[in-house]
Formats: sequence, C-alpha cells, structure tokens
Amino acid sequence: MAEMEPSIGNHMAEDQPTPAASTAEEAAMDADTSGERRSAAALVGLLRGFLAVQQRRAEAYSTLRRGFSEYMAYGGELAYQQLCGNITAEFNDCSKQVLEIISLLSMPEFSRSDLADLLKGVQAHEKEKLHLTAKIQVLKKAGRPSERLVNHADCRSRSMAQHVCVHVKEITEAAGTEDAEADAEYDAALKEAIHGVQVAVSSINEHMEEVRYEIDGLEAETIGSKWSEVEEAFPGTLSIK
Repeated sequence: MAEMEPSIGNHMAEDQPTPAASTAEEAAMDADTSGERRSAAALVGLLRGFLAVQQRRAEAYSTLRRGFSEYMAYGGELAYQQLCGNITAEFNDCSKQVLEIISLLSMPEFSRSDLADLLKGVQAHEKEKLHLTAKIQVLKKAGRPSERLVNHADCRSRSMAQHVCVHVKEITEAAGTEDAEADAEYDAALKEAIHGVQVAVSSINEHMEEVRYEIDGLEAETIGSKWSEVEEAFPGTLSIK
C-alpha cells in the first residue's frame, strides 16, 4: 500500500504554537516593554537632575552678582573673597554632578552619546561663562585707568607741609593720549568679555531647550505606552463616545 501524504491540516497543526509557548512569548514581550519604560523613566530622571543642577548654577550666579554689587558700593574685601570661595565650591560641585550624568548617559544601559555630547557642550559654555564673569569683575574692580583713585602709600612725606606726591605729573598732550589709549583698551576688553558671556548664555539656553524637548518626548512615549496597555487589557474603555 502506498504511503499516505500528510494532510494540509496536519501541517497547520504542526505550525501552530502551543498555548505554553504563546504565553511565554507574550511574557517576554511584556518584559521588554516594561524594561523600555523603566529605561525611559531613568533617562528622564537623569535629564531632570541635570536641569536641577543648572538651576543651582543660576542661583549661584545671582548670589555672586548681588555680592559683587554690594562690594562695589560698600567695600568689604574679606566678605567678597569669602563669597568668591563659596561660589567656586558650588560651581565645582555642580560640574562634578553633570560629569557623573554624562558618564551614566554613555553607559550601555542608556547608550545616549548624543545627550552626553549635549551636556558636554553645556559644560564647555559654562566654563567659558564663569571665566569671563570673573574677568568682568576684575576689570570693574580696577576701573577705567583715567578714573582710578590715587593711592598715596608710596608718596614721600615728612610732614603735611613737605608732602611730595609721586602721582603729580605735568598734564601734557602725550599724557592725555596715553590715558585715552588705556581707557580705550579697557573699554574694549570689558565689552568683549560681556559679549562673550552673552554668547555663552545663549548657547547654554539652546542646549537646555533641547534637553527639555527630549524630556517631553520621553514622557509622552511612556504615557502612550501605558495607555496602550490599558486599551489592550480593557478594550474600548478609552473610546470617546
């Protein structure tokens, strides 16, 4: 007797997964989805942590500007130097935290070198901003050359009647030209530093806007995934009637 060919029905039965295999596959998919949500949530946490550090930096700059204004108005060298020390420590701690976030973003768990590079850019601009801010304060402390106060510490004086002031000089055209050139150099240096700070701040703000955009996208993705699960579990519950 010739062998009977297996029926098409038998082929179909062999290709169909067993209930146990189907359940295992669904569980694996659910685990992957859950893992992706956790990863997205952790990434949002890192980026929000970065924004919190930037807020600390903004507050530190505000404190520094206020302290410098008080110093210029009322003096107090020691208090100003202590303020600068505190602000420097705060900025160093902020930079340390951002570097840690950059390191985490580069790890295989996230593999977001694009965001790591974005934060590196912020770090570079923040460094330039701090350097130029310090330069501006040094220039303003010194004042324009032609307007600086006379210091009589090096003057020769046996008595008020015989005081010989080393700062007295003949007012000549050459001296006037020298003062004007010194003032022009001072004004140019101050203007360049102020412009540099403005450029750095603009770049920092652009980078932070990209970070906020990324956070919004990740949160929308996470919320959308959760609503999809609800719809799958309870079909029709999200339909608007």
